[in-house]
This record gives sequence, C-alpha cells and structure tokens, in this order.
Amino acid sequence: MQITSKLPAVGTTIFSVMSQLAAEHKAVNLGQGFPDYEPPQALREAVTRAMAEGRNQYAPGIGLAPLREAIARKTQRLYGHAVNPDTEVTVTSGATEAIFSAIAALVRQGDEVIVFDPAYDCYEPAIDLQGARAVHIPLTPPSFSIDWQRVRDAITPRTRMILVNSPHNPSGAVLSADDLDTLADLLRDTGIIVLSDEVYEHIVFDGAAHQSVLRHPELAARSVVVSSFGKTYHCTGWKVGYAVAPAALSHEFRKVHQYVTFCTFHPAQVAFAEFLDSHPEHYLELPAFYQAKRDRFRALLAPSRFKLLDVPGGYFQLVDYSAIRDEDDLAFCQWLVREGGVAAIPLTPFCATPPGTRLARLCFAKSDATMEQAVERLVRL
Repeated sequence: MQITSKLPAVGTTIFSVMSQLAAEHKAVNLGQGFPDYEPPQALREAVTRAMAEGRNQYAPGIGLAPLREAIARKTQRLYGHAVNPDTEVTVTSGATEAIFSAIAALVRQGDEVIVFDPAYDCYEPAIDLQGARAVHIPLTPPSFSIDWQRVRDAITPRTRMILVNSPHNPSGAVLSADDLDTLADLLRDTGIIVLSDEVYEHIVFDGAAHQSVLRHPELAARSVVVSSFGKTYHCTGWKVGYAVAPAALSHEFRKVHQYVTFCTFHPAQVAFAEFLDSHPEHYLELPAFYQAKRDRFRALLAPSRFKLLDVPGGYFQLVDYSAIRDEDDLAFCQWLVREGGVAAIPLTPFCATPPGTRLARLCFAKSDATMEQAVERLVRL
C-alpha cells in the first residue's frame, strides 16, 4: 500500500529520541521536561479518594463544573480577568491537546500562523494539518526577545493567528507588559487570534509577575490561553490542562475538543477542583520552589566550561557549550549522551532554519540527587 504522509517532515520527537538514548547509555536524563519527584501528597490522596468514591466514568466533555469554577476563581484572583466557567473555560487532556484543538478549530486552509523560533515542536504539525502555513520569526539570542518590527512586517491579509509562549520553552524568556501592549497595538482592527501557551505561568523568577495575556483586556478578548496542571503540580503523566477563551472562541474550540479526546481523566478533575481552592499556596509558592532549584543548578554548574544564559522563567537552563566542542547542537547532544553521560535537548528541532548557535537545553526540575549526579559529569567535560 502506498501511503502519502500528511506530515512528511515529522518523525519521532527529539524528546523521545534523547530519552531513548539516555536509557541506552545509562545517562542522567536532563532532556525531557518532567520532574523526578512526586505530586503533592494531598493531591494524590484526593485522586485515590475520587476513584474509591466511583468517579471513574466519563466526565462532562468540557470539564467538571467545580473544576471550571475553581479555574475561573483563580484566573480572576491572579490576573484580574473575570471569566464565565460555563462558556469560557474548557478542561483538556493536557496542554498539547488544547493547542491542537485551538489551531484545528480556528485556523483554515490557506491561513498563516506566526510562530517564534525556537518554537515548541507540536505547533507546526498542527498548523500543517489544517492546510495552513507557519511563518517563522526567530527570537533574538541571548535574551530570546521578540523583534516586533519583524512581526509587523510578517503580518499579511492571510495572517489568522499569532502563537506566543511565555515563559518560553526552551529559553525561559518571558513577555513583559510592554510586549503585550505592543502586540495589542499590532493586532488592533484586525481579525487575528492570539494563541498563548502559558504552561509555565507559575514559574517566573526574581519577583516578577507572569504577564498573562489575560491581564490585558484587549488581548484577552481575542485570545485562547492554554495552561497545564501537569507542569504546576508535578504530574505531567496525568495529562490535564485547560483553555480559557471568550465564549465565541470557546464555542469553536469545543467543537474540535469533543472529537479529539471527548473528556479528560475524571478522578484527576475531582482532585484538582478540591486542591485548587484548598491549597492555593502550592502555585503561589511555586516560583520560590523552582527559583531555588534554578539557583542551585547554576551554582553547581559554575565550575564547568559551560556558559549559562539567564533564566527568567520556566524550568530549563540554556547552556553555551562552545568552549567544550565546536559542532552543531544535534551532534553535541548525541556526543554528550554517549561520552558525557547526560541527556540534553538541542535547539535545532525547535527552529525552521538551524540557528547556528552552540546552545543546549537542560532541565532542572529534578531532585538534588539527580542534579548533583548530572553536574558531576558535566563539570568533567
């Protein structure tokens, strides 16, 4: 049988490739972005209790009402933005599903979607599957800031969506309030939708506040904002996220969502609805929790030959390895697994054009023991 692929350029994700290499070479895996510690005990107990109480069948497709209501209260409390839990909040099977559903629902054949490189690898395949085109604008290293004039120049009558990600994966860069004002100015009097990937919303450092597009009324009115319980509560394997959007956008979003996953893991929804209200200190204290990990990781790496880029948010550290080897990032990360015993992620798979930088991404959402074991190997390079 002859199969013509709809995604001919897509293979196994770099995260799976590097994790498999790490397993083969018994390397410390600082590549894939997941914690190696457990979710809060009270949250795990709430999931177990929900299962014991029989909450094991289908949940409502848009999410349990108590969870949507808790999300609405949190959104109002943190960002000053009132949302209707019945028409503007949708629980999803992870942030990746939410991103796909938003693009599938709102982007049409022949449209253009502006993305910023390095861009998370699920963005472009979702755009391609709609018969649309991703327009790539490179971020400016080492700060990975947005050149807004390039954005202005890239907007055409075909531009349907701009996809932003803050805190940014892989760089950790964050959008400022001025960035949001500039974005709003660019989009005023257009029909362009914003898809805002904010899965690291609670991991912003040095006293800064996360600048969600939901803080900006003009942007909130044209945006789908995607968040992740997995990143916030150390339970990436549960695959629970949500999308906040105006009613008209949510209406279209839900048309796709219902056929992609129909509904999301019921016991976890029960647990999150309880935990969001009873333990707000978890997400309020998360910046300090991860800042301590960031600072410890950077201190441990200080004696190495890596140059450490700034990390304003997220739980990844970009390192410049040019003092160690002069080769592209794919080759370096393969060498690092085989010879250095540590798995990292290169930036090239996040970019339409190889960036030509000598940078790799390391995850510090790890226990002290894992960080120490990895850094012991890295400082020997």
